[in-house]
Amino acid sequence: MRLRAALATAAGALALIVALPTTAAAAEGRFEYTYTGLDGRPQVAALEDPPSGECLTLPEVADPGSSSPAHSPRNRTDARAEVFTDPGCTGDSFTLRPHTGYGTERLKVRSVRFS
Repeated sequence: MRLRAALATAAGALALIVALPTTAAAAEGRFEYTYTGLDGRPQVAALEDPPSGECLTLPEVADPGSSSPAHSPRNRTDARAEVFTDPGCTGDSFTLRPHTGYGTERLKVRSVRFS
């Protein structure tokens, strides 16, 4: 009888664990980039603790027809950041290492994915 009760308890606990919602993994830290503001001056924007595995199009430079791409990305997250020249994680890409990865003004970006 004790064995059946123990098995029932274990099965119930397993069911609860499986039923709990899981949180999405996120890269911890800050990803910064520079873009040209409406006034023509450089502006710095950042993504804080961005989600991993998702393509993120940088909102300030999402439309190639009306904005220049961002540049000078700084990856201060704990994950690799793959930056892309076009929105939707398309075009040429370059990988920035965790914590210290960066690019110069010549590295043009419109989207990023963290892994």
